Amino acid sequence: MTTQTRIPPTELTGVFGAVVKVAARRMLGRVPDSMGVLAHHPALMRASMGIGRKVEAMHELDRNLASYAVMATAATIGCSWCLDFNYYKAHNEGLDEDKAREVPNWRASTAFTPLERDVMEYAEAMSQTPPAVTDELSAALLAALGPAALIELTAKVAFMNMSSRMNVALGIHSEGYADACELPPLAQRATVASTDAAASVVGSGS
Repeated sequence: MTTQTRIPPTELTGVFGAVVKVAARRMLGRVPDSMGVLAHHPALMRASMGIGRKVEAMHELDRNLASYAVMATAATIGCSWCLDFNYYKAHNEGLDEDKAREVPNWRASTAFTPLERDVMEYAEAMSQTPPAVTDELSAALLAALGPAALIELTAKVAFMNMSSRMNVALGIHSEGYADACELPPLAQRATVASTDAAASVVGSGS
């Protein structure tokens, strides 16, 4: 796998580009390569960042649950940039980083509550092609979270699907934000065999 983006980053220009660079340096210490790639299409970058900020600002869903959901989505799709960034973000926002570190291997971990596990199962099921959300899992989350939080969970997982799939297709990889904070490494995702076995359990509705 290449470590270079498939489209070389370009300079962010204009007023919008200047604002993005200032915000990125304040939050991350530098301008990510991913922004340089999207800078080739400023209108799309502006639209993507706009909807991302709006989805991020919604808080009907518990923030820790939202963090685990988007990280589970990124791990399922294989977006190392999104996984690393959201781990770094959990640390910066004072969320439970010990649990966040375990998300890639949540099925084998004993760190999570039944509700947290259902949320990550929902995120994984939504991220399959085609989506594999069951009536039983949806009903359990509706009872536990309520309709507004479940809709928000669904929207956040959907937006992370868009972001993760774009990054993977464009060859955008982790830029080491968590390493820069000297955070312990993320847990390793379960083996393919274990993942396939878990998926068959989900598919059977058990």
